[in-house]
Amino acid sequence: MTQKLLNHRLEGSASAPPLLLGPSLGTSYALWDKVAPELSTGHRVVRWDLPGHGGSPADLVGPGATVGDLAALVLALADSLGIDRFAYAGVSLGGAVGLHLAVHHPERVTSLAVLCSSAHFNGEGPWRERAERVRREGLDWLVASAGERWFTGGFTDEALVRDHREADPEAYAACCDALAAFDLREALPGITAPTLLIAGREDPATPPAHLREIADAVPGAALAEIPGASHLAPAQCPEAVLTALRTHFDGTARRGMEVRRAVLGDAHVDRAQARQTPFSARFQDFISRYAWGEIWTDATLGRRERSMITMTALVAHGHLDELAMHVRAARRNGLTPEEIAAVLLQTAVYCGVPAANSAFAVAQRVLAEEGPDAD
Repeated sequence: MTQKLLNHRLEGSASAPPLLLGPSLGTSYALWDKVAPELSTGHRVVRWDLPGHGGSPADLVGPGATVGDLAALVLALADSLGIDRFAYAGVSLGGAVGLHLAVHHPERVTSLAVLCSSAHFNGEGPWRERAERVRREGLDWLVASAGERWFTGGFTDEALVRDHREADPEAYAACCDALAAFDLREALPGITAPTLLIAGREDPATPPAHLREIADAVPGAALAEIPGASHLAPAQCPEAVLTALRTHFDGTARRGMEVRRAVLGDAHVDRAQARQTPFSARFQDFISRYAWGEIWTDATLGRRERSMITMTALVAHGHLDELAMHVRAARRNGLTPEEIAAVLLQTAVYCGVPAANSAFAVAQRVLAEEGPDAD
């Protein structure tokens, strides 16, 4: 007899590292529509639907279901696809599934991201009551408030609201049972997978404090808050979510951020991160992955040589603000003031005396600010 599996969608190369994406209660894998295609450039992305949601059979779970039951369905799906170990990201109930997998099946999870979720969902009572009412009345009364619960600022996603309306009430109620019984707080310190928590700053269902609680308990976990995002951050703020996930899951981006901090200093990078908005998120991701993750990590040239080349290019194009930053970087990369002056003197020959004159003024100011013993 053929085993019933969760409905799912595959994207990306079959040889790429696998990444499973879990949805929130009431949605389908369409929740990831604005993020998954970009993630699939470097991963084999597997999006899945909860039982009775999207295209998944409703009878995969029944009354009294647990998050462990849902996690078992996810593992069965991974096994059917020949996936032994995988990275995982999930929203809300999908995030709870990820936490369960990381606690109870650590050998399967290489890296974890939990979005707009919790290690507990405010106790059993409200979820038991919701389950009972959904079994009696269906989902129309919940669909009417979906926009308020999921989004901010008048934003909406009609496809996700439609998924909510079309979900199977019995399966939805069973998922409510799972949320009612879920509490992994005591087990969080045992999670060994690299873990990222992403909070929507305006999320009323799982506010940032819930994600912070997980981040404080899981060793080495990181927390990112997305301004303007509510409960379904991948739908409302996909650029910011994509940047955070790429930085967490993509080794190139992580290496790039490490090099960027080593060359430019923590203070500069922290300021850049603090100024990041959904509008600039993809540009910041581009810098981390390509400029710092691929070019500056290439061992063909050392960082001293790269500093010399970079300063020359900035002088040639008159980018004096950037030049000031890279004079500081050059000192951090081991160049002496005399060597920096020699680089700028050579630019006078090949880039022009006026350009070099402006560059010397910038460098002299920076070096005076840094002091003779600056690292």
